[in-house]
Amino acid sequence: MIATADGHWYDIQRIDTGLTRILETHVAPWMRCNMWLVHGRERNLLIDAGMGLRPLRREVAALAERPVAAICTHCHFDHMGGLHEFDTRLGHRLEGDDFAAPGIERSCAAPWLDAELLTALPHDGYELSRFSLTPAPLTGHLDEGDVIDTGDRVFNVFHLPGHSPGSIALYEAATRTLFSGDVIYDGLLIDDAWHSDAAVYAQSLRRLKELPVTQVYAGHEAPFGKDRLDALIDSYLGGGQRLGNVKDWISAQAG
Repeated sequence: MIATADGHWYDIQRIDTGLTRILETHVAPWMRCNMWLVHGRERNLLIDAGMGLRPLRREVAALAERPVAAICTHCHFDHMGGLHEFDTRLGHRLEGDDFAAPGIERSCAAPWLDAELLTALPHDGYELSRFSLTPAPLTGHLDEGDVIDTGDRVFNVFHLPGHSPGSIALYEAATRTLFSGDVIYDGLLIDDAWHSDAAVYAQSLRRLKELPVTQVYAGHEAPFGKDRLDALIDSYLGGGQRLGNVKDWISAQAG
């Protein structure tokens, strides 16, 4: 039986003066989402919002520093769980219905709701089998070519479908920094969810390979640079780097 978490739920890692990584400590490392808090002069950006198993704004003090625009890179359960806590909620319009009325199947949660997903419970009596998402209707839409300004930093929005129809990434040209969501991360990629399109995904990855990038802050796993970005993309385009059957993969992690 899994014990209830003793102490904090969120791991706060200050990367530098302009960036903080927030992790759900007791979500299995192979699933937990990187929540990136970009510190701006006039407002902060929260890129993705985890599973929402415990209140995010109440437990992460840095989210109270200044106004926050919460940006969700795509509508999957491990990225949108805490989105409803924020007044400004931004994402792609193609996934607007899924943010407004999220479900277990459409958010791709169903295959992953296994006891191995959590190393501790968020509170007494919690049952992962009853996991649900709180509706978080978008208050604004982001699409290819849009620009987000924090007062001292500027990010360009890229629409990079394939993993999901509305997957987006943010790119800061001044620093050649990419926040990629699940379009690319340093692990096995998923291109066979109910709304994935492998051919479109390949096109999106080819676009990324042409982008001058120094640092990638992805939706999962550790940050990486341009050489690793190119290697991951080349592996996928060559027929590798795919997760495959979710249940089989989860069993392998547990074993």
